[in-house]
Amino acid sequence: MRGVAIDTPSLLAEEATLAALLRCCVREVAGPRGLVWPAPPYVLLRIAGTLLRARAYGGAALRFEGPPERLEDGSWRPLTADELVLLVEADLQGAGDNGEFAGQVAASRAAVAAILRARAEAVPPADPWLASEQALVYGHPFHPSPKARGGSGWLDYAPEAHAEFPLRLLGVREDVLAEEGDAAVLDSLGAAPAGYRLLPAHPWQLGLLRPAFGPELLDLGPGPSVLPTSSVRTVYAPDAEVCLKFSLDVRITNCVRKNAWYELAGAVELTSRLRPVFDELAIRHPATRWLPEPGYRSAALGTRLREGLGVIVRQSPWSVCSPGVTPVLAAALALDAPARDPLAWWAAYVSVVALPVLELYFAHGVVLEPHLQNVLVGLDASGLPVQAVFRDLEGTKLVADRHDLDGLHPEVAAALAYDAGRGWARVVYCLLVNHLTEIAATLAGADDGLLRELWRTARDLLAKQAGDLGWPLPFSDLLAGAPLPAKANLGVRWARAADRAAGYVPIANPLA
Repeated sequence: MRGVAIDTPSLLAEEATLAALLRCCVREVAGPRGLVWPAPPYVLLRIAGTLLRARAYGGAALRFEGPPERLEDGSWRPLTADELVLLVEADLQGAGDNGEFAGQVAASRAAVAAILRARAEAVPPADPWLASEQALVYGHPFHPSPKARGGSGWLDYAPEAHAEFPLRLLGVREDVLAEEGDAAVLDSLGAAPAGYRLLPAHPWQLGLLRPAFGPELLDLGPGPSVLPTSSVRTVYAPDAEVCLKFSLDVRITNCVRKNAWYELAGAVELTSRLRPVFDELAIRHPATRWLPEPGYRSAALGTRLREGLGVIVRQSPWSVCSPGVTPVLAAALALDAPARDPLAWWAAYVSVVALPVLELYFAHGVVLEPHLQNVLVGLDASGLPVQAVFRDLEGTKLVADRHDLDGLHPEVAAALAYDAGRGWARVVYCLLVNHLTEIAATLAGADDGLLRELWRTARDLLAKQAGDLGWPLPFSDLLAGAPLPAKANLGVRWARAADRAAGYVPIANPLA
């Protein structure tokens, strides 16, 4: 009898899909109703009247060990992702119908399997920073469909599959050029005819837009090769040593990833405003770096093309890190942190990543979005965190009552600002729930005692900074154990709402 071939990519994709959806159920469905119970080494929860269990560790990060199970006819049986989808659909019926949900989960699972197959045949980049950008095979651990992507042909542009592809170069007649700030580096990517300026385009986006070419907009053919980073639509152009953030008119996880016109203008405006802020911050936190977005370029041929062809210039992390320091994506460190001494490594990590974020909020009224994909950690030759690089000005906001936004277009001003409460919730979610919780779980593994030590170390560092800042009330509440806001990704997907409409659910604070 011949053995049955094992489809490892499909098995791994099923395991990851089930784990992510189960985490969402613990956090957003069963948890708020009091239907989650610790029963070491298991966590128990009830969804749609069915009792589920999984071996768990890692605190709020909810790392699972072994297959989750459901109680059926008095016996524990393996749980599948499709079964859990049916339970979720039954449980959330009172929150409205969603005929897309099961398909999105299945599409995400299929995408993970496709990525794993493509990755097995591909060669990873030699650059350690780019390799870390392309390491996120399974996506957001608390998202019901973390690799769901709209459109077709996406695998050719997937960072996780180690894609590399040539840009398409366009020529925009100078009288219809849309540009703000300094985007001159784009001219180094190729040559445009006299009277035209060069505009690089993402080939996937160009296929989606299908712009009409003519005297105002020329197709100049292939350009230099680029490598996609973790966000898919932002690429690194090695020839120009710069990152380029494109629009993509496809849904990736929660959002259609398009540069709205006010976001193009806002990136340049924020870069100008943040330069003196980061200069001042560096006096107290000299390990802090950021990636300016000094300019954008597009074509003034109507809103659809202005937004769809808009490209934002962003500095590369290598240009801001000190010699001998290697930038690595924080999300990749959440998968495998290189720590010989976990406590010392963690203390260095919290110092370079968390402290400047909190100082920016309280001392400068700046809301960073320091989730795992927006932070690069500079490691020295021994692997110790010695610098932090913050990026993506789309998620960076100004606290409205602390910054004068008069004189800006109202839509630009609205996109740049948060009120203080919304800003604080975003900082706490991104920094503690999305970021530090995952890093701590990786460092501690299944050692609960070490996990508690890590959070005691973090509390000591944060308490010292709170004292330096005069014990602002939200910071004091955080250290006193106020619940943490966790973004409700399952809820926003079920509601089929825009990502900006996502709410939060409270979870236990490990600093308490």
